[in-house]
Amino acid sequence: MKKRQKKTVLFLTITLVLAGLPAQAPRAAAQDQVFLPDFWDPTHRPEKPNLDEMRVIRFLTDDDYPPFHFALADGSLSGFNVDLARAICEELKVICSIQPRRWDTLVDAVAEGRGDAAIASLAISDAARAKVDFTAPYYRTPARFIGRKAAKFTGAASDALRGRKIGVEARSSHEAYLRQFFPALTIRPYDSTVGMRAALRSGELDAVFGDGITLALWLSGANSSDCCAFVGGPYTESRFFGDGAGIAVRKDNLSLRLALDYALQRLSERGVYAELYLKYFPVGFY
Repeated sequence: MKKRQKKTVLFLTITLVLAGLPAQAPRAAAQDQVFLPDFWDPTHRPEKPNLDEMRVIRFLTDDDYPPFHFALADGSLSGFNVDLARAICEELKVICSIQPRRWDTLVDAVAEGRGDAAIASLAISDAARAKVDFTAPYYRTPARFIGRKAAKFTGAASDALRGRKIGVEARSSHEAYLRQFFPALTIRPYDSTVGMRAALRSGELDAVFGDGITLALWLSGANSSDCCAFVGGPYTESRFFGDGAGIAVRKDNLSLRLALDYALQRLSERGVYAELYLKYFPVGFY
């Protein structure tokens, strides 16, 4: 996932709002039919770890990537990752310390013991795994199509989009995915996502394929002019879109990693994770 795209637009989006699937398919919320991603196997029930020696968790995060983590006007931290960290501490009944650091320093800070864990939409990658361990992913970034509402797409995406003009970021993993799995579509690469979305709004394009989270936030904001909606998907192949985001811990801190995995599963079972997802992503990205 690209880390720093359109921060200003995202911040405006979440300000208005606030006034994955490795184990099973997403489930639908009863009232609004927003699909809730569920990354934990309900048949696997981890034992509660021994927390006798754990009194506090020093979380590190970033403060400029809304809606995941950002600073409010008074300097306090908010966002999906921040609230999830607080919920983890509450579940484990430990004191929670959450401190902001520059995003590109987080992995090294955890590896060097300057924090216990980093929760900042960190991609579970081979490069990061060389320095730290990760919990199981607590979200994945799917790829999605969005199409113009006026086009009235119906049926499977492969059929509904056939013969339509599909925009995608040039030379991206999303373009590579389209060309491999949707070769019959009319693909139009764009160097600028801003220009691509403008072409979608104007009708020059019929649909766009890209990062599901970024597209969900755009759809929920004023810049989309309520032009479009998701079509088909989600698409989650890790070879193209990664293994998801996890909480980073020091390599020798097995007890903390197990405790975090236990807490994440418990938050999913109790519906806390779903509440946070709906709070920060009213237009769900799954």
